[in-house]
Amino acid sequence: MSRPVRPDWELMPLEGVGPLWFGMRLAEVAAALPDLTALRRFQADPASRGTLGVEFASGRAEPAVRSYFVDDRLSCVAADAAHGPQVTLWGRQLTGCVPDDLERFLGHAHACEVVDVSYGPRGNPGVDGLGLVLRLQEVADRVVTRPVVVGRAWADRCTDDWEGAIPECEWVGRMWPGAGAPRSWPPPDHATHWGSWRPPF
Repeated sequence: MSRPVRPDWELMPLEGVGPLWFGMRLAEVAAALPDLTALRRFQADPASRGTLGVEFASGRAEPAVRSYFVDDRLSCVAADAAHGPQVTLWGRQLTGCVPDDLERFLGHAHACEVVDVSYGPRGNPGVDGLGLVLRLQEVADRVVTRPVVVGRAWADRCTDDWEGAIPECEWVGRMWPGAGAPRSWPPPDHATHWGSWRPPF
């Protein structure tokens, strides 16, 4: 999955990722990403008109990073699995990985009492104490991981896709594999409570 042009970003749990620090304003985020262009803005959550999403893309208009702002402050960052930065934690790559391999990595850290891994209602693994949730994305003919991270003020129950602070649009799409679970959210014929809001991607 890696390509030379993709930057390496280190996750600094609850503080920031790569050149981005939680609490930044949009202009500061744009300045910290000089090689990317703000592709579009969108309402990120049907329950909160104040949660702004901004998608940054490479020069070829390939989505790379989605940033989310609450009260005009950066609260959440999601890396695209195909074109986004290679996010690492403790030297372990989180972007574009085989889901089972990354789940084993988190499971080992959990067994060693380094982190407390939990699973949200839709089955996505994460660590509230790191402000980290792992999601899936289909890339070519494979399904690989993409990290979604939040700052300290938004980390409480961040793995809980019903009550946490991660915007609804980040939960839409391919779900973590599990026994009897649907392949994607929302499943076919599921009645959502989104009103007129629709996922932006």
